[in-house]
Amino acid sequence: MRTKALIRLLFLLSAIAWLAMVLSALAVSFSMRAGIHPDVPRWLPPVLLNIYLLSTYLYYKLKLERDELLSFTDLLWRVFATGLLAGIISLLLRLIDFLFGASRLTAHFLYKETGYFITVGLWAALLMINLVAWKRLILYQKTRWNYRVWMVFEYGLVGSLVFSALPVSPSENIRLLVLVIFILLAILLAANTRWVAYLSFRQKLTALLLLLLILFYHGYLFYTSNSMVYTLYQSETGVADHRYHLFLQAVFIFILVYGSFSFLVILFNLPTSSAFEKKLEEVVNFQRISQAIQTEQNEESVYKILLETSVSSVNADAAWLEMKTDNPGTALYTFGIDEAEARSLSMHLRDGRTAASAESVTDKARNLSARLKGSRFRSVIVAPVIVKEERVGTLVLVKELADGFNREMQQIAATFANQAGISIENFRLMEEVLQSERYKEELKIARRVQKSLLPQRLEQDACFEAAAFSESADEVGGDYYDTLRLSQNRVGIIIADVSGKGTSAAFHMSQMKGVFHSLADEQTSPEAFMQRANRALAHCLERSSFISAAYFVIDTRKGIIQYARAGHCPVLYYHARSNRAAYLQDEGLALGMLRQDGYAGMINQNTINYEPNDLLVLYTDGITEARNSRGEEFGFDRLSTVISEAHALPAQHIVNRVIDALYEFTGTKNINDDYTILTVKFR
Repeated sequence: MRTKALIRLLFLLSAIAWLAMVLSALAVSFSMRAGIHPDVPRWLPPVLLNIYLLSTYLYYKLKLERDELLSFTDLLWRVFATGLLAGIISLLLRLIDFLFGASRLTAHFLYKETGYFITVGLWAALLMINLVAWKRLILYQKTRWNYRVWMVFEYGLVGSLVFSALPVSPSENIRLLVLVIFILLAILLAANTRWVAYLSFRQKLTALLLLLLILFYHGYLFYTSNSMVYTLYQSETGVADHRYHLFLQAVFIFILVYGSFSFLVILFNLPTSSAFEKKLEEVVNFQRISQAIQTEQNEESVYKILLETSVSSVNADAAWLEMKTDNPGTALYTFGIDEAEARSLSMHLRDGRTAASAESVTDKARNLSARLKGSRFRSVIVAPVIVKEERVGTLVLVKELADGFNREMQQIAATFANQAGISIENFRLMEEVLQSERYKEELKIARRVQKSLLPQRLEQDACFEAAAFSESADEVGGDYYDTLRLSQNRVGIIIADVSGKGTSAAFHMSQMKGVFHSLADEQTSPEAFMQRANRALAHCLERSSFISAAYFVIDTRKGIIQYARAGHCPVLYYHARSNRAAYLQDEGLALGMLRQDGYAGMINQNTINYEPNDLLVLYTDGITEARNSRGEEFGFDRLSTVISEAHALPAQHIVNRVIDALYEFTGTKNINDDYTILTVKFR
């Protein structure tokens, strides 16, 4: 808002300065012609003219700088529009002179001088906006050298502006010397036309026309103002004669020099514009193919971009892409030609034993114009698409003109095909990465879900405490443990290990949890539970899968443990009275291995009387089968030793001691099998 207000203030200031300059100049001129001493000092009109020039320059400077996105041609349009307006107003003044003829009004010196000041004011406004525009063009991609030259030129203009307001007039020789210096600086600045290279062919034509009209307006207004001065009275106009205003002359010369030089540079660059634009289009097309892997959703989108960009780059009439598929045969993608005609031409090329077939091993683009006799197309380029040193497809470009492709176009087609191969390979790698990341994310979700299936808190009792640890080798695993309060005095504890690893094991683990919570109750003995669980799992387990498990029911009123083992690891029990840890060797077949009624004979139920400070240690085979760098297993003996040494600790500390000993033995926390251990310590 501040900039906008300042622009309005400068416009108002320039209008007031011009009006004051005209009135004061007319007063001085009238007094001099009347032979009386003027009330207005003679130095005032030149000062007001300089204020008008300065405020107009700052007005256009802020107005144009406010629009940073103004293009080069838009900038020239702004200057042209100002020149057009100034030219129209000047023509209206001439029209008035023509309509009134040699009347007393047109012959009066006040009318003539007013018309002169209007013309000079319009021309000065055009000079100022043109000066701002030329500065912006010169300092585009500015260097230290051209910036310094411009600053010297700008300081020179400021000096000439100040000097023009002084009552003294320099001699003709000094004026000529100063103007020569300005001409040399203008020539140095005229070499800065980097902006021309960024114009398209159409923009260059527009710029040529605009430059020509801008120079024409300057010439017309300069000629008109001169003719007005010469038609004034022979006596000195005495106030603001542009013929002696050094600043106006310097700016006028600079605008003519830079405008003429820019016009010639654009004119001589016209023949190369189309070639430059073509190369630029090729670069953009290469970029489109390179970015296809980031923006497109599938390989077919990359193929379409390849066809579109390659046709555009070599000015082909049509194209098709023949790609190998996982199934026998090829997939065809077309541009500017229907699939039936493309397949017919492809067969024709294959019959000609050319490189067009997808089975060809050549890795070079070839021009096969002579092979298309009898077709509406007379020129063809065939380029292979290579991915990982394997030919996966063929790009075919066709044109209706004979000899329509040259060697350069052939190289361009080969480059596009190579780039397409890289993009396709990158796209496939990106797809693999995305699929892998998606799989990892799904596994993380599965891990969180599986963790939620394990109990967050184990059942505790005044007669015992329980603690557990479980870690999967993969994101998800097949180990399962849980506790369930069956009654006030009875608690069920289960540990299970699903055969295999990964998501299938985790899925069966969730099934085991459902079976446990559905079938375990106060009336069901461990033996009966295993039989019922086997029948339930027989309907949902894969034929190659099974689940080893051990189920315990702790009766705190009777002080006993009833349990049944279905192919699971031997239970480690520590007897506090004898200070001895021993494995309970019991028979039992894993769940799902025998899916018939005979499973009842494969399960035995046992009973243990527990005492205070006894330990019940349940675990999966990942604990005892963990190996160190020498290939040695942690084994049953080491587990028994750790339990014997840590038996006096709380249950959670015992679990931590076992896991620490396990990591110390293996020398790594990167496990190859699931680790699960559950300890019950009796009080």
